[in-house]
Amino acid sequence: MEIKYLTNEVVVEGLKEFSLRDTLDCGQCFRWNEAGDGFDGIVEGKYCHASQDGDTLKLSCVTKEEFDSLWSDYFDLERDYDMLKEGFRADVMLAETLRFAPGIRVLRQRPWETLCSYIISQNNNIKRIKGIVARLCENFGEPLADGHGYAFPTAERLAELDEEALAPIRCGFRAKYIIDASRKVASGEIELDKLCGMEIDEARRTLMTIKGVGPKVAECTLLYGFGRTECFPIDVWMKRAMAELFPEGLPECALKDAGIAQQYIFHYMRMRGAESASSQ
Repeated sequence: MEIKYLTNEVVVEGLKEFSLRDTLDCGQCFRWNEAGDGFDGIVEGKYCHASQDGDTLKLSCVTKEEFDSLWSDYFDLERDYDMLKEGFRADVMLAETLRFAPGIRVLRQRPWETLCSYIISQNNNIKRIKGIVARLCENFGEPLADGHGYAFPTAERLAELDEEALAPIRCGFRAKYIIDASRKVASGEIELDKLCGMEIDEARRTLMTIKGVGPKVAECTLLYGFGRTECFPIDVWMKRAMAELFPEGLPECALKDAGIAQQYIFHYMRMRGAESASSQ
């Protein structure tokens, strides 16, 4: 991997088995939208246009400092996915799932935004989740200095509100959960920065003290927002996948990075159905 720092742009060359589209479209994030030759996204109040050509990732409107402090970590570029997947291939079925989406990476998103977004995700589809998140940012987030949209609102900002104030974002029953999460985080009752090093079961229990946060939302928050790759979110799709593909449980070769394996398994189930339909 070679990194080139240009004027207001960073180019990463030599990325093996990296797919920007599969990574941003697999349902793990909600603030990226297709635009032109790539995707527009906002993370930590920073705008980026990301595009890919072969093994080259181009990040526009990004400085060297922003790439080094934010975007390299966000796209998980320092993890050796080749070595990780080689370990996964010790299991025949897991190796088969890699064939369908070898370029997926698990993004290292920001804790508060991830928690709030996955509270919104409950009993929801991706299009609607993205709409609610966009309205949340437009109504309560700070406008970016470059005019490219709005930052994700802080817990402190949302903690000042009540459920009625969230009516414009049309999030329904989730409003009371967002308010409770905001107040617990803003008050310090839940210290998000401590969850990274906390024993995993304790971290799960801590998040589940928030109203509306059950095992799946806690697991997704820890995986996508804290980089806890041992977490393994389970929904209806994954229950079906595990029963069919791994009835005896996830193979030992994947336990350490179960959350990354989950992405390949989930995408495999989704794409396998599409492949079967197209062949008929």
